Amino acid sequence: MPDHSRHVRILREIADVLDTEFQPADDALAPHPDTLDVIGNRHTKRGQINYAVPEVLQLQRRIRRCSAETDIPHGDIVALALDIWLRAKGYPPDPGPSRP
Repeated sequence: MPDHSRHVRILREIADVLDTEFQPADDALAPHPDTLDVIGNRHTKRGQINYAVPEVLQLQRRIRRCSAETDIPHGDIVALALDIWLRAKGYPPDPGPSRP
């Protein structure tokens, strides 16, 4: 009979990670606490993202307006929005040393 102990151990580790993942709040648009910590840390290394998006969505205008009305920097608005959407779709950031 083949030894499946290695596979069982891996599956248990995966199940443990899934059990400890963040449970969404009642508000689906609530930022993840880890994301808020990263954004709140002004020493966080930042990278540039640049994608062509449909102009008809007026994203740049809306981001500028939101930033002006809320004092949230443009990059933080984009980071929050993308992080919330990607987590909701099942794409959380990889755990590891690159995250504070």
